[in-house]
Amino acid sequence: MTSVNATFGEVTAERRVAATPLSHVSIELGHLYMEDFEAGPERLREQFRRVAPWAGAVRSSWQNRVPGGRARVSTCFLIDDYFSRFSTPAELVPMVLDAAAECDLTIDYLARESSCAESNGIELARLVEGRLVNDPPPDTNGSRPPVKESGWLCNGARSPQVGTVQAMGRTSPWAPPLQNAKRGHSIFVDVELWDERGGRRTWSCPFLAAVWQLLRLGLLRADGQVPLRPVPRGDGFPDDWESLPAIVQLNPAAAPFSAYTTLSVLSPRFLPVELAVRTILSQVAVDADVLRQVIARSGGEDIQLEEELVDRISYVFT
Repeated sequence: MTSVNATFGEVTAERRVAATPLSHVSIELGHLYMEDFEAGPERLREQFRRVAPWAGAVRSSWQNRVPGGRARVSTCFLIDDYFSRFSTPAELVPMVLDAAAECDLTIDYLARESSCAESNGIELARLVEGRLVNDPPPDTNGSRPPVKESGWLCNGARSPQVGTVQAMGRTSPWAPPLQNAKRGHSIFVDVELWDERGGRRTWSCPFLAAVWQLLRLGLLRADGQVPLRPVPRGDGFPDDWESLPAIVQLNPAAAPFSAYTTLSVLSPRFLPVELAVRTILSQVAVDADVLRQVIARSGGEDIQLEEELVDRISYVFT
């Protein structure tokens, strides 16, 4: 008789979550729309001239914070190729790099915004959608459909619809919207995450920006794997956007793309977008294993990270 040795174990115990290298801070040097590129190189130089002092200050701050001044700082630049397209990578990318170099800035990584929706067969936006957790206000009656049905996410309770409940019935009184975690007075935010026309979903700018922040923080996984990794630049840039990798590593000596914290230096016109981004991220349940992995690594470097995800993200609006 042949003996059979069976081994039993928890599936979760066998789960492997891939790690990704992490810098101390990822600095976003710009996120421009196609009309900015259409305005020509001078518009780009204006952007980088405003960014340069802040990028230098953040780099210096982290060098003072890390023992020996060995701070890992990477820079990135996001190009909008999702909502509109202008020119080609072969024409556009060198213009961006030249404008940055004139302001003594080095762009380590270039990313395409469309990759925050889908890249290499992985739908990153769907991954994040699947991790949204409703934050219902007190006394919710279920009249508002969940975010995964409506495509709308808010941080509290909307004003009730004013009108009659039935013929000859009483009119519902107006009531103000109410923020869930207000401090004194409410700041109510209601964000559209996507719309659908003709069966095709278009993700909103704030939702893609939320995906972008999660990528920069190294907190996204697809079946335990890092969904996007930077690809070293080749000898040139392609003539179409689809042929450009989702994230291109422009600087071979760059610190890692993802980081413990992020800083974005943006035009003030992005302020409402980033408020929406923070509202979204406050309701994203990041993989607990990934969070533990990052906390353990930061602790090993004596880096104290904020417990709340949104508190690891900072901005300069200039």
